[in-house]
Amino acid sequence: MRKLTAAVVTAGLFIGGMGVAMAASEHKLALRTPGAALVGTYQWQSTSKVPSGLHVKGSLRDESPNDGHNVYLRSKVEGYSWSQLKGVQRKSVKVDKVFYDGAVLKTKEVRLQVCLDRGSFRPDRCSTERLFSRK
Repeated sequence: MRKLTAAVVTAGLFIGGMGVAMAASEHKLALRTPGAALVGTYQWQSTSKVPSGLHVKGSLRDESPNDGHNVYLRSKVEGYSWSQLKGVQRKSVKVDKVFYDGAVLKTKEVRLQVCLDRGSFRPDRCSTERLFSRK
């Protein structure tokens, strides 16, 4: 009877561990607009990790190096306003950032967009806004 109980408990822990590993696994990320791109991975960090939020790793690239425009990554965390992570003209910038809400233990929503900064007279060209939600 003890062996059966130990086997059931072990199986339960194994299956539970698989669920946690899948929840924390990396997913591919690609945001594109003509002239700018963010390519990499993202994953939701565990609530036991501080800060607990959306961890994005990748490369923010200027894909039209001769157009004279800069690129940037826009981010919006839950109730906060939009913020920007600036790129560099004619280059790629490594992104390794956690987007989180410092007022709560578990960040639930993050919105990301990659944009091409076309100056003050023309509107910026941005990718479709992507919503990342934690379940």
